[in-house]
Amino acid sequence: MHFLLTNDDGIDAPGLKALAEAVAAVPGARVSIVAPADEQSMCGHCVTTRKPLVVEPRGEGRWAVRGPSADSVRIALFGLDLKPDWVLSGVNAGGNLGQDIVISGTVAAAREAAYHGIPAMAFSHYLVKGVAMDWPRIASWVTEIMARLSGELLHDGEYWNVNFPHHAPGLLPMPEMVRCIPERMPLDVNYEMTAEGQYQYTAQYSKRPRIPGSDVDECFGGKITVSRLKV
Repeated sequence: MHFLLTNDDGIDAPGLKALAEAVAAVPGARVSIVAPADEQSMCGHCVTTRKPLVVEPRGEGRWAVRGPSADSVRIALFGLDLKPDWVLSGVNAGGNLGQDIVISGTVAAAREAAYHGIPAMAFSHYLVKGVAMDWPRIASWVTEIMARLSGELLHDGEYWNVNFPHHAPGLLPMPEMVRCIPERMPLDVNYEMTAEGQYQYTAQYSKRPRIPGSDVDECFGGKITVSRLKV
């Protein structure tokens, strides 16, 4: 089984390392990593078409792309001629829930794969300020989630969006995994005027509106959320 791994936090991000560790636990897995050279968060499904795309080899089976996440999938498929069975994106340091889905580069990479008929999963981790990350624990949870979801048939254009809740580091059984729809309520968007007369975006992510049973509500409540999305 050939897995293509990518993200939007950059090729050196700890979440991508955790994702690679998760895939390494799959017997016989072959891994290729094609990811942005640096952070490309909140770039959505942006792609590079009007200038050359720079791709840097970073060792065997690893390439860094000077462009956003969807570029990484495109160049992997049509430039590097990789033929993955699955495309996995993440693990993003920050949730990708509800309205985040259209903004997220993490999700865009999975969506780009789905456009080309390749099964894909996007993994993200909601962050609580002041609580440390336990990446090895997340890697083990990713392995379990992959095992559960990979046996389910994805129809044309479908892909998985998975979000992990933020619990304190340490031994902890994997939280309940729930299937849910993306939150429909938008974030409370605010802009503050700076001393220079400019508008500064502000939003309190943790206090965003939530409909009971949505991915925001369930993930904020401590559960792993899984949404089956379609292009």
